[in-house]
Amino acid sequence: MRDLPLPFCTGCGDLTIMSCFLRAVHELGYKDLSKFVFCSGIGCAAWIPSPYFKADSIHVPHGRSIPVATGVKLIRPDLNVVVFGGDGDLTGIGLSHLIHAARRNLDIAVVMANNMVYGMTGGQVAPTTPIKVKTTTTPYGNVERPFDTTRLVVAAGASYAARWTTFHIEQLKESMKKAITTKGFAFIEAVSQCPTAFGRRFGLKTASDMLRWFKENSVTLQEAGKMAEKDLEGKIVVGEFVHREFPTVTETLYEIMKEAEKGAKKN
Repeated sequence: MRDLPLPFCTGCGDLTIMSCFLRAVHELGYKDLSKFVFCSGIGCAAWIPSPYFKADSIHVPHGRSIPVATGVKLIRPDLNVVVFGGDGDLTGIGLSHLIHAARRNLDIAVVMANNMVYGMTGGQVAPTTPIKVKTTTTPYGNVERPFDTTRLVVAAGASYAARWTTFHIEQLKESMKKAITTKGFAFIEAVSQCPTAFGRRFGLKTASDMLRWFKENSVTLQEAGKMAEKDLEGKIVVGEFVHREFPTVTETLYEIMKEAEKGAKKN
């Protein structure tokens, strides 16, 4: 990391996500981040790689990190391209890009810090805000059902998808290792505490309060399969949702380019 003061509020879960990722990279045997390129949009989580990692990074407009990452990966398929973003950035403004990257099986890793609110811009309701939760734009409680983003990317065609909270630091780190090494589109949803914009309106004023809530309200994917839907209300389902491999869009594109070159030479 560069020797710069970090911008995060006290107790922010983005610090845990940052730590887990760097530990994952280290345990995979990388000595530095020279084989990585990071893309991020706007929001608290977008600050995780840029400018704090000693690496090439691209900070882009809100919701547009995945299109930029697409261009990087297609031009430099030899690099590990990683996107960091928040739930507002990736499931609000940039949702269509997330879905289509999963559908194409674009060979990148996306880490989404889900703090269930637009944390940096004032605490507005997000597509991931739990129902009935108060925000600055829903002072009487959110009336909309939240996205289940991990299941969404699985349905769209992701090769790897997992959800953990910042309480599950070892599981989160191990999933990041799998996301980096999986061939194809990899997605990790890290449910993260935001005492400043979310917790204090939810009755959880400190990071420890939120982490305790994560611990008490998380159920594994296996446990969830045995529970009724009504019993899962308010629960956080954690685990690995899918891990599979099939051709990536980069592989398919380069194969087509080779065939086109052969055809051009014959003609």
